Amino acid sequence: MVIRLAITDDHELVRAGLVQYLGASPGIEVIAEAANGAELLEKLRTTTPDLLLLDMIMPGENGIDLISHIKSTYPGVSILVLSMHDEVNTVMRAMKAGASGYICKDCSPQVLLGAIRKVIATGKYLSPVMAEQLAYTAASPDPNNIELILSERELEIFRLIVEGKSAGEIAEQLFISDKTVSTHKCNLLSKLELKDVADLVRYASEYKLFL
Repeated sequence: MVIRLAITDDHELVRAGLVQYLGASPGIEVIAEAANGAELLEKLRTTTPDLLLLDMIMPGENGIDLISHIKSTYPGVSILVLSMHDEVNTVMRAMKAGASGYICKDCSPQVLLGAIRKVIATGKYLSPVMAEQLAYTAASPDPNNIELILSERELEIFRLIVEGKSAGEIAEQLFISDKTVSTHKCNLLSKLELKDVADLVRYASEYKLFL
């Protein structure tokens, strides 16, 4: 079986290296490459890869939203995140959004190739260390781990607040009332034991959320 691969990374040199190495690997065909989410979505309209190798931080739509968008539109495409960031929260959110695997950019080319083949063969890939960290986090909830504290809607509103959206803008974007936004905001402030929006922004920065 030939694995049809699409590569998305906003750094041209990184992308070129991945295309050259993976494209020359037996059983892999690079059928598309993109520099950002918008370009990727345009490519996906005309070609469907088996697996998408996706950088998390690029211009435009953030990585988590892009994963959710792709999985809802192209559920048959597996997504392997390739990122500089290995924080447990980031990994957890990516997997929750629909990623099939997560691997760091400091891995060897051979490890990356193995991860691609494993996602295709088994549907999932995490390094042993990363898998252990996620299992530990799930078994021993940390009060700072918002993935285990907030609901999906609260997380969504938290992200939009951090992006600088007003209550009215959030309500319009999510098709809910201003009152509902305020209720969710009060709930997430209470759950995180914070006082106001400024505290939310500082919290997100401190724990590197919504990257």
